[in-house]
Amino acid sequence: MKHPLTQIFGHMVAVVVIGVLVFNQTVFAEGLKLGDLCRVKGQESNTLQGLGLVVGLRGTGDSDALPTSRALARMMQLMGGPMATDRMGNLDLSDVADAKNVAMVFVNARIPPAGAQSGDMLDVTVNAISAKSLDGGTLMLTPLLGPRSDNPTVYAMAQGRLAVSRDGPATTASIQGGAKMEASVPAVFQKDGKLTLVLERDFASFDTAQRVEDEINNLSSLTLSDSLARSSGNSIGGVKSSRTWAKAIDQLHIEVGIPEVYRDNPIKFISFLLGTTIQINSHSNRVVINEKDGVVVIGRDVEIAPVLVTHRNLRIDAGGGGGFTQVSDKSDVPSNAKLKSLADALNALDVPTDDLIAIIKTLKRKGDLYGEVVFQ
Repeated sequence: MKHPLTQIFGHMVAVVVIGVLVFNQTVFAEGLKLGDLCRVKGQESNTLQGLGLVVGLRGTGDSDALPTSRALARMMQLMGGPMATDRMGNLDLSDVADAKNVAMVFVNARIPPAGAQSGDMLDVTVNAISAKSLDGGTLMLTPLLGPRSDNPTVYAMAQGRLAVSRDGPATTASIQGGAKMEASVPAVFQKDGKLTLVLERDFASFDTAQRVEDEINNLSSLTLSDSLARSSGNSIGGVKSSRTWAKAIDQLHIEVGIPEVYRDNPIKFISFLLGTTIQINSHSNRVVINEKDGVVVIGRDVEIAPVLVTHRNLRIDAGGGGGFTQVSDKSDVPSNAKLKSLADALNALDVPTDDLIAIIKTLKRKGDLYGEVVFQ
């Protein structure tokens, strides 16, 4: 007698989804724009940071914290406040030792990938060091430095009333537009007449990097002038040269020379370059799992070895021929089964997504799943 799963599998025609189950195509037929695959190096976000004081708390500030007392006394002195000193000329901290409405905090601001100009206003994130809550507090004027401790340049000044999220911890707050840029931070994207393309992590591979290099070096089908070809050292427009215009450095980076005709207008060249269509292989041998949201994305080329899966009250034999067969002692298996078929069969039996994820984990751990498994 045939196993019920075999009968169900034999009558299955449509693709069935477990939770949210998606199957990849083998190739991006129309290709992707280069700008969707990579970014230009230099277009990264940067972080400014500093140490500041929050005042106006409701008794939830730092308690018995000497650094906070020193910072508060120093700030009051700089603002012209009458502060006592000892015989050595040091500030007497006894005047501010009992302050409970003050907290020392870390202050961060993020510069967008396009950079920031003097006068721009950035959002600020404030995190307490030892205070119990920042609710109701106000950040005093705080200088923000670059991420490198050896660079003392003040890039921005932050201040303002704190907003504590209702869903987040009371020790983290934000100030919308709380930091004013005092110095410009340009996004430098070229150096010595060259720019570097950085592939997104999801597309980074030696194959993709080589495809990008080849595509850029074979732009003869696009509208480029002979002078561009001569300056780039590439075979474009019928001009031959032994130099390479684009060169893949590794699986992430491709270095591209800016043609002479675009040296005075590199933005136009970058716009043209990032609009170029690239044909790449899809990740059809990859499984992506998001356990939190119950999403399983299975590439159509992911295979599993002939195995017997026993889970709860299920007993499934993944045999040859790309499908599922009844348990047998046959050792001559013509081909491996597809993981997609296993997912279809499990879905037909109303197996929950959590159980499918558990089976995939076990198959990968055992070495019987032929493909990459990515957890998000």
